[in-house]
Amino acid sequence: MQLVVARIGRAHGIKGEVTVEVRTDEPELRLGPGAVLTTDPASTGPLTIETGRVHSGRLLLRFAGVHDRTGAEALRNTLLIADVDPDERPEDDDEYYDHQLIDLDVVTKDGDEVGRITEISHLPTQDLFVVERPDGSEVYVPFVSEIVTEIDLDEQRAVIDPPPGLIDDRAEVASARDAAADAPADSSADAPADSSEEEA
Repeated sequence: MQLVVARIGRAHGIKGEVTVEVRTDEPELRLGPGAVLTTDPASTGPLTIETGRVHSGRLLLRFAGVHDRTGAEALRNTLLIADVDPDERPEDDDEYYDHQLIDLDVVTKDGDEVGRITEISHLPTQDLFVVERPDGSEVYVPFVSEIVTEIDLDEQRAVIDPPPGLIDDRAEVASARDAAADAPADSSADAPADSSEEEA
């Protein structure tokens, strides 16, 4: 299975280094020196990583045969693609590769259908499941243990325990409407009691 692990950005310096936008949770494994990666467009590859280092929070790579700024700039916006065994799992039991999560059915802990995972959005603070609902709309589910309680690859499903309003915005509106509807009933019920006390 082929997975996009990075996108090449601008050239850095004059010795062929490039910045890369990392798209893998394991850059030290996928983007280490000696790794051979296919590319999109295919005409720019395959590329062999010669060196890698972190500078100001960004990963810089240099590829074999690319030793000047002109060659580095020619690679800009190229996608780097790694061959990954579909059955391979990260070392941590609580981690998953994106391709293992895509297309999982999402259900609540009570068994209610929510939808299907179509994308994993990697944000600086956390990862999000992009879940397509049966009606075609999308909801975003934070991939945190408090909400995603179980990933069952054998059953191809993710079980979630969503807080109110996460998967159904109408839930909060309905509860607010119910509270407003209850308020007049409570006040009318209290009125006679107050007046009877005054009469007594």
